[in-house]
Amino acid sequence: MRERILDESTVPAYTTACGDAYCGDSLELLAKLPTGSVNLVMTSPPFALQRQKAYGNKDQTEYLDWLVEFGREVHRVLKDDGSFVLDLGGSYEKGVPARSLYNFRVLIKFCDDLGFFLAEDFYWFNPSKLPSPIEWVNKRKMRAKDSVNTVWWFSKTEWPKSDIRKVLSPYSERMKKLLENPSAFYTPKVRPSGHDIGEGFGKDNGGAIPSNLLQIANTESNGQYLGGCKAVGEKQHPARFPAKLPEFFIKMLTDPGDIVLDIFAGSNTTGQVAESLKRRWLSFELAREYVSASAFRFLSNQNTTTEMRKVFDLITNGQCVDLTKFAAQGNLTSTASEQSVTGDSEELQSSLLLTS
Repeated sequence: MRERILDESTVPAYTTACGDAYCGDSLELLAKLPTGSVNLVMTSPPFALQRQKAYGNKDQTEYLDWLVEFGREVHRVLKDDGSFVLDLGGSYEKGVPARSLYNFRVLIKFCDDLGFFLAEDFYWFNPSKLPSPIEWVNKRKMRAKDSVNTVWWFSKTEWPKSDIRKVLSPYSERMKKLLENPSAFYTPKVRPSGHDIGEGFGKDNGGAIPSNLLQIANTESNGQYLGGCKAVGEKQHPARFPAKLPEFFIKMLTDPGDIVLDIFAGSNTTGQVAESLKRRWLSFELAREYVSASAFRFLSNQNTTTEMRKVFDLITNGQCVDLTKFAAQGNLTSTASEQSVTGDSEELQSSLLLTS
């Protein structure tokens, strides 16, 4: 059995080939992690909105003090070359069309008081985001729609591990033509801006260096997670970020085998992406129903509705499920009669439970 990162006395809700999902208070779980044990913390906490959401967001007046407690523990558990990537959505002041500065206060507080460095500021542009807030955008038509999140890349030192070559963007069609015949497009010389555009500008490096504006539509309407929630009649998490957002940072800031942690895991998109990239991962989530449903991300379309319901119920009832055993059984029984896995089969249930 793969060695767990947390001590054996802390039992996960489910395990996979690369990671462990825990249901509990993130502060308490963070306190159990060894100092300097995590390579990357990638998360999106509940935002400081004026309206309360189903996932338990905090009011703006108490948000900063609340989040600082998590930031302090994250700083402790990070390796010296580790990174903390924090996705924060924007907000307005209550009752007026003036923007809140809470996300910028988080940035300054984390650097001034907790000892983080701002490695770089990123901005996630979601072109598919619906117009909001309704009062100022839709009704009074006084403001443009809020479609950009701030994504702060914090580091524990000034020199975090990173490699931009792992996340190069595809070349534009014009750049491809330039690479085919550089002399037809430019002459090497120092530009008025002071930039020295030499012959190396026409070298094919496998892709373009991406900007810190990440355009990623959040439009997932299918997939194993949503399909699983629909199949068993359970609610999906209402605030999921797209897989390409954590994928960008996991690729750039970690190597295979490194440890990735999400302390506000929700539906565990971060864990799913880390699993696909062969990173070890941990997820912490307080709401049991969200943890149970997140297990669907690690099953396949070969698993039956009965199997998915069984996994959901076992996790909801506090059992620890080894999804590697379950996924294997699902593949083996995909052509068999569903009768073999229905009802209160003790054989199925025991095969799914993790033995310490």
